[in-house]
Amino acid sequence: MSCVDDVLTAARELSARMNSLSFAPPVAYTYNPLDYAWAGHEAYIRRFATTPKQVLYLGMNPGPFGMAQTGVPFGEIPAVTLWMGISAAVGRPERMHPKRPVQGFACPRSEVSGRRLWGLFEEMYGSADAFFAQAYVANYCPLIWMSESGANIPPTQLPKAQAEQIDTACQEHLVRLITALQPRCLIGVGAYALKQLEHAAAALPGREFTLGTILHPSPASPVANKCWPEKPREQIRAILAQAGLA
Repeated sequence: MSCVDDVLTAARELSARMNSLSFAPPVAYTYNPLDYAWAGHEAYIRRFATTPKQVLYLGMNPGPFGMAQTGVPFGEIPAVTLWMGISAAVGRPERMHPKRPVQGFACPRSEVSGRRLWGLFEEMYGSADAFFAQAYVANYCPLIWMSESGANIPPTQLPKAQAEQIDTACQEHLVRLITALQPRCLIGVGAYALKQLEHAAAALPGREFTLGTILHPSPASPVANKCWPEKPREQIRAILAQAGLA
């Protein structure tokens, strides 16, 4: 299979495995954008996963106003539509929290993390084609979880047994993604993502990687609010220089 076919097949199989899982309290609602927003995710893969990459950036899981709406990692809608040139029909989760509606590309809310991350890449590379010629962005886990109140539940707050059931599938998918895209440099968007990349790299003996992390762009991070985009730009340049890609 071609590179893009490998990535598509791996994503479809990950989605099916995620749909087979069940989650107990504190989780009350689970959204799988690889299911109801598959058209957007498939368009992202078909446009940007066509060739091997030098760098893979990895996030944690979807944000409520980004990938949960568009199917694209860190999927801030203006970045997806205007910079990447992607728009697609989006369905709905089977059960949807009234405070967290899926409105697809009509969602009026901004995904701050996505606005910051894709804005940084646009600043550094110019066009989306120039960025994706060298790099790719994915999320470790495709699911987003909410409590009864609608509060977001990150993977780090799942009970151990629930976290372990997603890790098995998500680690296997990550190894397949790295194998398909053949990056030399693995960059975690935050410490959690770096940890997952380290596990995946260890599962690929004989391959040499440069691993690093950048500041997570979340507005919940005081450091990101103060130091974005200067700090992550500096971090990326240092990691790429270490990998011989500067």
